[in-house]
Amino acid sequence: MPIAETQATRVFYEDRGTGPALLLVHGHPFDHTMWQPQIDRFSRTHRVIAPDLRGYGATPLGAMTHSTDLGEFAEDLVELLDELRIEDCVLAGLSMGGQIAMELYRRHPERVRGLVLADTFPAAETEDGKKARNAMADRLLREGMHGYADEVLDRMVAPYNTHAAPHVHRMMRATDPVAAAAALRGRAERPDYRETLAAATVPALVVVGRDDTYTPVADAEEMHALLPDSTLVVVERAAHLPNLERTEEFDAALAAFLRSLVRPS
Repeated sequence: MPIAETQATRVFYEDRGTGPALLLVHGHPFDHTMWQPQIDRFSRTHRVIAPDLRGYGATPLGAMTHSTDLGEFAEDLVELLDELRIEDCVLAGLSMGGQIAMELYRRHPERVRGLVLADTFPAAETEDGKKARNAMADRLLREGMHGYADEVLDRMVAPYNTHAAPHVHRMMRATDPVAAAAALRGRAERPDYRETLAAATVPALVVVGRDDTYTPVADAEEMHALLPDSTLVVVERAAHLPNLERTEEFDAALAAFLRSLVRPS
């Protein structure tokens, strides 16, 4: 994998295809291979960039070990775009990746020509949510990722989608618990992105698995209502990772969205 040097770390990423740029931002606690089906398909028509976020996959965590806020992830991605001389992109994120995408758009709207927000939500964390995220961070540091991965697998991937479960389970178990804990602490302090979405001036696609219990359909409907120019797609028979659980349906929605963004010659 190529490497981009940022101010804080060395970002490993996949860079495939030519054409308009599509930046894929993975969720927690995964790595860039979460997007492998989309990398394979959309690199036929786009330049697909899929990085390992700071502390995930092959990318080192860097100096910040207690808390990694969403702004740090977002700035890593902007530095990656700069390194690759990409002026703007379609920015797609799932779960934590969707919140990073919202943060990047909030800071650098000129770098984004389209937003894809999958199985994510824009609201700031509640006080109970902050306590839960920090408690989970403490647990991961004590126990590692294996028990957590076993515990949440059936919420990440619906039990009837057995084809997707082994890959998801491997990614979760391979994640550095220090990095996962730092991201959880950072997400606990995230801002509220609802005003950002309401003021968005780019087209957006909102996708959610029908059976997602982490970010239910109601959250996707709220984002769809907030965004001035958006399409909502609910993927049937999928939970939190519809891009892996129901790849054909997810890809069809993304392909239609990308076609709608083609600039006239």
